Amino acid sequence: MDVVYYLIQNMLPVGVPLLLVALGGMFSERSGVINIALEGIMLFGAFFGALFVLNVQGTSMGPQTILLIGMVVAGVSGLIYSLLLSFASINMKANQVIVGTALNMLIPAIILLFSKMFFNSDGITTNMRFYIREIPVLSRIPVIGQMFFQRTYLTVIIGFIILAIAVVLLYKTRFGLRLRACGEHPHAADSVGINVYKMRYAGVSLSGILAGIGGFFYAVGVTDGNVSGHTGVAGFGFLALAVMIFGQWKPIRIMFAAMFFAFLRTLAYSVSLIPFLFDLGINQTYYRILPYLATMVVLALTSKNSRAPKAEGIPYDKSQR
Repeated sequence: MDVVYYLIQNMLPVGVPLLLVALGGMFSERSGVINIALEGIMLFGAFFGALFVLNVQGTSMGPQTILLIGMVVAGVSGLIYSLLLSFASINMKANQVIVGTALNMLIPAIILLFSKMFFNSDGITTNMRFYIREIPVLSRIPVIGQMFFQRTYLTVIIGFIILAIAVVLLYKTRFGLRLRACGEHPHAADSVGINVYKMRYAGVSLSGILAGIGGFFYAVGVTDGNVSGHTGVAGFGFLALAVMIFGQWKPIRIMFAAMFFAFLRTLAYSVSLIPFLFDLGINQTYYRILPYLATMVVLALTSKNSRAPKAEGIPYDKSQR
């Protein structure tokens, strides 16, 4: 049972960043804009979040307060960077995939340059640790308390709160209805007075905020607060796109898809703790391939049933009315 607790406790800090970035991609594509730049936005948010932590560590602020403020800094950073995608793809009618790819290529180089210039290293290394041994009261709940509220991070709780907000925002508000309308039938939405350009800006901006926060949470829960221009966010931005498709652009399904990958990833790095797997004598490298291989197989099997928003990636122009 201890192994199960360990796997779940280590799965959640990995799954939550993936969940948030995939939700960001969902909001963007629901508005009709493909956000290939999730990887770059994640790294941008992680860099500025870590930069904030680096400058305030050692002050009187507590670790969790720093984490919350760093989350806001990362979210704002992601929003600012996503505006480049919004302007190019919505106003300039540029190819969204090419713009997103360019934005992904730009950020690692810039982070590496600035890190070498100001820190003489490949990235930012912080000394803050946001690990929570146990959450008072909640950690005392039998089974659930030990599983979810011990040896964890505040990022896990925040991630599930954001998931609940995303569900309500997308399906229970006027904003969500308009966002989905602009993604699926932009001309019909425009004919009833909805500003498609503004709604698409809103969708991409939400995507930027969530991807920026997801990047910072990745730095907190996976790399112990360190951000590197070389390793970046380990392809989590691209993986989030696969998770989004796997989840069929629906928040709850995206959550299960993110946790599925995170569980396999945690399992791959914990083989030595599981006697059955360890005794097989298989090289650990093969286990580390498993999460990516499983994701590809599931995507291949579910691709026929996965349907993207109808207007995804199609530039909207009023003159076409």
